[in-house]
Amino acid sequence: MSSATRSVPSRARRLPLAGVLRLGRPSDIWFKPALSVVVAVAPPNLTLLALGRLDLAMYTMAGSLCALYAHNRPYAARARALAWVVVGMLTGLGVALVTASLTTNAVELVTVGALLAAAQKALCDATRVGPPGHVVLAFISSASLFVPQSLGQVPGHLALGAAAGAWAWIVGMAPGLVRPHGPERRATAHALNAAAVTAGAPDDARARAAAAAAVHAAWQSLLSTGARSAPRRALERLVVRAEVAIAAPSETDPERLRGWARALSGTGPVPRPDGLGEAADELLGVEAALASTEQPLLRRLGPLAPIALRTALGCALAGYVSLALGVGRPYWALVTAASLYQANVTLTWSRGVQRVVGNLLGVLAFAALAPLAHVGQAALVLCCLALNFGAEALIGRNYWLGSVCVTPMALLITEFARAQQPGELITDRVLDTLVGALVGFAAAIAVTNRRVGDRIEGALSTVERAREHAAGLLAEERPEPGSLEAARRGLSAAVVDLRSAADAAAGEWWQRALPEERVMRAEQAGHRTLAATVRRQGLHCSEGAQA
Repeated sequence: MSSATRSVPSRARRLPLAGVLRLGRPSDIWFKPALSVVVAVAPPNLTLLALGRLDLAMYTMAGSLCALYAHNRPYAARARALAWVVVGMLTGLGVALVTASLTTNAVELVTVGALLAAAQKALCDATRVGPPGHVVLAFISSASLFVPQSLGQVPGHLALGAAAGAWAWIVGMAPGLVRPHGPERRATAHALNAAAVTAGAPDDARARAAAAAAVHAAWQSLLSTGARSAPRRALERLVVRAEVAIAAPSETDPERLRGWARALSGTGPVPRPDGLGEAADELLGVEAALASTEQPLLRRLGPLAPIALRTALGCALAGYVSLALGVGRPYWALVTAASLYQANVTLTWSRGVQRVVGNLLGVLAFAALAPLAHVGQAALVLCCLALNFGAEALIGRNYWLGSVCVTPMALLITEFARAQQPGELITDRVLDTLVGALVGFAAAIAVTNRRVGDRIEGALSTVERAREHAAGLLAEERPEPGSLEAARRGLSAAVVDLRSAADAAAGEWWQRALPEERVMRAEQAGHRTLAATVRRQGLHCSEGAQA
């Protein structure tokens, strides 16, 4: 076997413990989802409190929690994404409420909950809706399955959810009135900072791959904003600078890139670097090139079948085991299992450890908060609002830290309808956490994901074809206008997708050999060709002179 095709033998990956609970840096916008969820949840809950109908809060929470989504998207794209999240939330809620009105058989309810969780997982991954993904949807639909219901009540309860969802949509869109280009500015700043890291360490392959992914994400953000306004054109030129830095890291000043990134953090004017010349006109004409790379939804769902099967099997078995143990709230085990499933088994294991640690600490927090929350319903609502804020403020540091707030909040929500014994709630939650984590992870191991290997082969072929196409255009003396840029965009997206596929496959359980050296060579060749296209478009020299 040649060195070009040498692969790592098939084996079971070692599951890590070191670093699983390590705290990371908070997100740049940690306060946005934290404040948004409080503003979205407070008015409906306080209104129900004033009306003496806090028992209806489950239905308004379904709509209010939609405010957690799409904070990284430009506002034109956010409007669509949030609307679809609300529709998806109401669809899951509707199915759950109708099912609850037709049957009280716990096994049937768990089965429906598991199927809903699997569908929610697949759709959230396929549409790349982003955090918190399917977990919030699964929590609402699974909990609603076990709320006594009649068919006549379903339309009214869905109307409450829809009204709260509409308010959550308004809350999510409101910051656009103050900073209309905020998400694009953040994406561009991230690309500039990532390119600065590459410029400071030109031989670091991981840094180069991360920078390429950040630049690709910045272009996707800019291309979803609608009309090309003057600020957007200026942002496009900065992303071009990031691409130039990746192509010629040794000739780039990292501090200049970081300075531009810092200038984007406020509401001031977008920096306007000069020196791109006529080549920028071609480089900025990218809409058609990137828009054509988006795959239809059904094609994106296909590779997710093993993950959906894991979710359905793990959630169902977790719920059944919880029922067998006599736990009164099997949906907690179901949701715990649903929350585990990530791109591969290694990440699923890490999420399981984080979930267990966070939930166990969370029940201790609930034990401390319960006396305060039982002072009155107003105190109960205020405690939940504070925990909502804390969960979103902390979860970006590490999932377990956010779970310390999520767990007591979920326990307190069960008391909106009636006060319950804290000891019983704590016992059920601990049992369901352990059952959900153990059974859910066992299902992840049992359902192997051999498709990750197929995805790597497909990604390798795509990169090779895209590179050959770009190289062919480079060899032409006068390629058609826009063709080289389109080829460069296609190659850039293919290289990013290859790295994503390789990372996902590297953490999978038993699998066939991975062509790691082929991946490395394909990435290196792709980056060389991308750099050549930048030089061909006249940008390399201009950046060297500018820096």
